[in-house]
Amino acid sequence: MVQQQILDDYSPSFPITQQTWRQSGGHFVALRLDDFTHENIAATTVYSRKDFYKISLITGHASYYYLDKEYLIEPGACALIFTNCEVPYRWEVHTGTCGGYSCMFTDDFLPLHTYHRPADWSVFNANGQSVFRLDLKERELFTAMFQKMLAEQASDYPHKYDLLFLYVLECIHGALKLEPQAETHAQTAADRLTEAFKTLLADQFPLVTPLQQLHLRTPQAFADKLAVHTNHLNRALKTVTGKTTTQLLTERIMQEARALLLHSNWSVSQISYSLGFDEPTHFTQAFRKHTGQIPTALRQMV
Repeated sequence: MVQQQILDDYSPSFPITQQTWRQSGGHFVALRLDDFTHENIAATTVYSRKDFYKISLITGHASYYYLDKEYLIEPGACALIFTNCEVPYRWEVHTGTCGGYSCMFTDDFLPLHTYHRPADWSVFNANGQSVFRLDLKERELFTAMFQKMLAEQASDYPHKYDLLFLYVLECIHGALKLEPQAETHAQTAADRLTEAFKTLLADQFPLVTPLQQLHLRTPQAFADKLAVHTNHLNRALKTVTGKTTTQLLTERIMQEARALLLHSNWSVSQISYSLGFDEPTHFTQAFRKHTGQIPTALRQMV
């Protein structure tokens, strides 16, 4: 029995350049698995499961291990599989190689105007269904979706990543339609509080002038606005999203920082002020901690 990791680590025929880099800060790449053989799959820290969410349309004789379950794909069968970058998994190929398609994207590939994150969809959630065995009609449907991704990725259309996001969304909702209808449960208090927090957070963006400044900048400010204790807000967000108030705030603020550095002519000091930092040096330190580079280095990439 041969073990092989499918797209956990691979070295594609092109590096991360403008082909996979969206100016808002996110990365996306769509691939035809048949273009890669076991021999040319090599380890690289760029494409690791810690970095990317993946949607894969797999054909071949293989087993997929996720959490405590094994999903067997019989020879000639086809499965649509969603992998969360935070949950360990592995593949075991029994005979031959696996074909199909895959797309991968980082959390910040999603447009700035939406407060949804990949983990908000049940297909990427450890508690939801993430493996879908497809019949012939469903296989043809999802194959067409991936072919649209590949065609758009190769195009020169300046807004192609907006379209690619919609294709990813189409794939996600296509899978959600395959889920058995579950009982409708009433929203919990944590759900309602989380939605209220996300709405307040989303309403502060985008920043359109250097004079505009975030008013809700800390967990305490959000808790006061929502009339709850900070610990209560933090517990609710952690329960629903798996992330703390500070993590969600930092992610969104850094996402806006990337957009302003790449798309505006604002100085670093102006961006720092608008995002609520006391000093530009504090902004530079926070940005470097979150992204691994200083603000001016990102701006020089354009």
